[in-house]
Amino acid sequence: MYNLVSWKNTHLIIVSFFVYIFVNLFENLIHYNIGKFSNRETHFEIPTKKDWLKIIVVMIVFALLQGILTYYFNS
Repeated sequence: MYNLVSWKNTHLIIVSFFVYIFVNLFENLIHYNIGKFSNRETHFEIPTKKDWLKIIVVMIVFALLQGILTYYFNS
């Protein structure tokens, strides 16, 4: 029987998760600043701790989905 929890499968999900987190972090910072300054000149500002928490939680959820879907469609 095929083992769904092999190292190869887990490795693919983990690598996909971290690549998504790394790349998407920069995109989310840009979107954060565009949204925050949409009615005036856009400049770069670091999110507050509360906003960071929201950004990180959403990124983790979608990074897990990215990893699982990458594995699923790669199989």
